[in-house]
Amino acid sequence: MEHNEYVDLGRFETYIHYHFHDKHLLLEALSHSSYANEKRKTRNSNERLEFLGDSVLSIVVSEFLFHKYPNLPEGELTKLRASMVCEKALHVFAQEIHLGEFLLLGKGEEHTGGRERSSILADAFEAVIAAIFLDGGMDAAKRHILRFIPEDPEESAPIGFRDYKTQLQEVIQKNPEEKVEYVLVDECGPDHDKAFTVEVCLNSNVIGTGVGHSKKAAEQLAAKEALSLMGYDKA
Repeated sequence: MEHNEYVDLGRFETYIHYHFHDKHLLLEALSHSSYANEKRKTRNSNERLEFLGDSVLSIVVSEFLFHKYPNLPEGELTKLRASMVCEKALHVFAQEIHLGEFLLLGKGEEHTGGRERSSILADAFEAVIAAIFLDGGMDAAKRHILRFIPEDPEESAPIGFRDYKTQLQEVIQKNPEEKVEYVLVDECGPDHDKAFTVEVCLNSNVIGTGVGHSKKAAEQLAAKEALSLMGYDKA
C-alpha cells in the first residue's frame, strides 16, 4: 500500500494506544496541507479533521474540568481550559506520542523543520483526535485525550502562557452590548512558512492586529495588542 513507503502506521498506533479500523482516516490526519497539495487530488489534508478535533478536544476537556472543579466559576474554568488546549500544550502532547516522526509533509516543509514546528504538531494532534472520534466514537476519543490531562490541571498549566483572548473577553463583557470578533484578513507565504494576519474587532471597529504562524497564535497576539492599547496589559 502507498502509505507503507512513508509512515509506519502500526508503530504510531502503539504510541496512541488505539488501533484504527479505517486506516485512511489516520492517513488523512497525518497529511499536512503541503503534502496534500503535492499529491493534488489523491490526498486530502488534515485541515478538516483539525477543525473537528478542536471541538472534540474542547468538549472532553470542558467536561473533565466541570466535574473536577465543581466550585470553580465559569471564568476560571475557561482560563484553565484555554491553557490546556493552547498550541503550546498541544505541542507538548504531540511530542509525547512522537507525532512529528509520522507526519506526511511536502518537500519544502520537510526541509525547513516542519516536523518540529509547534503549529503543525498542534494542528495534527487535533486531527488525530478527530480521526479517532470518527473511527471509534466519543468514548475512544475521550480515552485518548484524558491520557494527556494532568491530575491537577491548575498546577500544570504551561508556564508563561497567558490567554489574552479570554482576558479581552472578560474586559468586554463588562459592557454586555459590545461584541468581539476575530477576522482572518491575510494569509501569505509558502506552505512551510505561512503567516496569518488576524484583526480583532469591537462592534466592527478594529482594536488590534496580530500576525502568527497559526490562526490561534495570530488571534492571541491580536487580543494582546487590543489589551495593550486599552491599557489592560501591563505585564
